[in-house]
Amino acid sequence: MSENTIALVTGANKGIGYEIAAGLGARGWKVGVGARDEARREAAVEKLRANGADAFGVPLDVTDDASVATAARLLEEQGGLDVLVNNAGVTGGMPQNPTEISIDQMRVAVETNVFGVVRVTNAMLPLLRRSASPRIVNMSSSVGSLARQTATDDPLAVGPISVAYSPTKSYLNAVTIQYAKELRDTNILINLGCPGFVATDLNGFRGVRTPEEGARIAISLATLPDDGPTGGYFEDAGPIPW
Repeated sequence: MSENTIALVTGANKGIGYEIAAGLGARGWKVGVGARDEARREAAVEKLRANGADAFGVPLDVTDDASVATAARLLEEQGGLDVLVNNAGVTGGMPQNPTEISIDQMRVAVETNVFGVVRVTNAMLPLLRRSASPRIVNMSSSVGSLARQTATDDPLAVGPISVAYSPTKSYLNAVTIQYAKELRDTNILINLGCPGFVATDLNGFRGVRTPEEGARIAISLATLPDDGPTGGYFEDAGPIPW
């Protein structure tokens, strides 16, 4: 990786995504701030630039094919893409008891947290394939770990009951494994990162970690050496059981 590295972080106008962009920008990288909301996106870009980062805005709705295609063209105009951090995500709204949730509520979570990642990744892969050291980081969560979900009789041991959000992270984990298999003969490293329980608006700021702390795993995976792991599932302490 060099100062000519170009990264795109989705959902980067606030919270963990913003701190990922800030951390990569602090390394001298050129960082695309992907976000739907124009005002918040441009405010984030302005703040990053004020702190010395080479940041630019990327209008991006991960649930919209046309928006993603336009974003890919913008990245090409900016010089290409070396690192993609799929950070954008939603809970789908709470509560999420399986006997009470609507299919539409579940669909919202899957559309952003899984289909959105596939949509953005596939659109950006032609650019990533041209990079000398391409990296893809998919932001997952420990609540997507089936091993942890079933390791105790306490139903709330790994997050609240959430039949939409938690399964989307398990789904994303499985999807990422398939990408790693398909890309195994390339130089693209793709991994999953869990930020921990971070205080963001996603959880009503109930988390115990700061967004800056939550960004560490993504920054670590985005800056892996060429002989680094691929197809892995990590948190700050190391690998997470599937």
